[in-house]
Amino acid sequence: MGMFTSINIAATGMSVERLRTDVISNNIANATTTRTPEGGAFKKSSVILEPVASAHPTWRSPFVSAEQDNGPGKGVRVREIVKDTTQGKLVYDPSNPDAIQSGPNKGYVEYPNVNIVNEMVDLISASRAYEANSTVVQGAKEMFNSALSINGQG
Repeated sequence: MGMFTSINIAATGMSVERLRTDVISNNIANATTTRTPEGGAFKKSSVILEPVASAHPTWRSPFVSAEQDNGPGKGVRVREIVKDTTQGKLVYDPSNPDAIQSGPNKGYVEYPNVNIVNEMVDLISASRAYEANSTVVQGAKEMFNSALSINGQG
């Protein structure tokens, strides 16, 4: 492991948490959008993450089988951003221009499948994860400075 590995790993975490914050903010901003360019109500998005595994691991976890373990890893990355295609809440409002015009749901307006409370909890979670990764970077910097001062170069 190199000297800056911990900073690089924390930086990947900060990057994905910033993206998660952007996606969650977009969901909250569109919580009442009933008409999109694609047609229909806004559908919430979610960020799917995956670990960045080491190509040549030098350490194996004693808690995971050899087939599952890829070493300590190199951080985290976004695998994809997916749309939740579940139907949103239907509200009867035939005077609304976005009301469904035919079929069994005639007169109903489909609202986005965004739950503000869940989105706020996710936003707080992303914020705390970003903060934790930032603390790792700060701790690594302090450790490097301490190491330099021990050597008399700080």
